[in-house]
Amino acid sequence: MGARRLDPTRLDVAALAAGGASLSGQWAVSELDRWHAMQTPGPGAVPEPVQWRVRGEQRSAVGRPPQTWLHLHVQAVAWPTCQRCLRPFSQDLVVDRALRFVDGEARAEALDADSEEDVLALEPVLDLRTLVEDELLLAWPIVPRHASCEAPEHQAGDDGAPAANPFAALTSLKPPAAGG
Repeated sequence: MGARRLDPTRLDVAALAAGGASLSGQWAVSELDRWHAMQTPGPGAVPEPVQWRVRGEQRSAVGRPPQTWLHLHVQAVAWPTCQRCLRPFSQDLVVDRALRFVDGEARAEALDADSEEDVLALEPVLDLRTLVEDELLLAWPIVPRHASCEAPEHQAGDDGAPAANPFAALTSLKPPAAGG
């Protein structure tokens, strides 16, 4: 693996693992289409690049061929919209994953279902950018929200006045109460 340049979008996982090699880099948020589409950075915010590194490993198994492993570490700043106050905020995400690679999709599915390990099929080339993006999407908060914030109806508007309740106009459509 020495001086040979490794292309992270066409990664030979078996060769990386056999050589115990590592690879690291970064991608601009705009290079990860699905990740980019989920971002809602606030005014003036500039999305930081996604930092990543991988390390290949061959693990010995008694009476079996060595196992191919890829250790993935990803750091990114997510910009979700808070589901409580509806404002964007930044959240640091860190993904640390050890992935075992095996021959064939059927074998990977069977092993993945029966073990606590993350198991993937070993392909001739792996697009690491897609794998990094997949892992970031899986790490996205289910219900993103600030640690503490006010609900929208309690926040002041741009002019400092209390924010209007968007449902207030509906009260005029409500029929009068019976008997009174």
